[in-house]
Amino acid sequence: MSVKFSTDKSKLDLDKIQQYISNESYWGEGRTLEEVKITIDNSFCFGLYTENGAQIAFSRVVTDHILFAYLMDVIVFTEFQGKGYGKQLVEYIMTNELLKKVKTIALKTKDAHSLYERYGFKKVGDSEFWMSIDKIKL
Repeated sequence: MSVKFSTDKSKLDLDKIQQYISNESYWGEGRTLEEVKITIDNSFCFGLYTENGAQIAFSRVVTDHILFAYLMDVIVFTEFQGKGYGKQLVEYIMTNELLKKVKTIALKTKDAHSLYERYGFKKVGDSEFWMSIDKIKL
């Protein structure tokens, strides 16, 4: 299936995103539609869509555009899972011109370390959850 990526927030299926985050994710239980709208308004968002415009996946990044970015809410909707769309979405995000310039990119995950390691993320200290790409040499 041919897919399309977009950073256009008007294409996002807010109800579908809220339902997934609130009811199916381990990190966003109970997040309201209003909270989802606020997070999207204040983030750089990515959507992955079928040719006919149905949303397949979503993620967002909170960033200052230079020094730090936080990759959040990486989701592939249930009916599209297991088909490599998560990898495609993360690849698209990590090759975005804005994020290629950011010095440090961080994320938290409970169960997707191997996915993010292929893009250069490493565990942070003793944390079981935090990972980052740090281009700043100390």
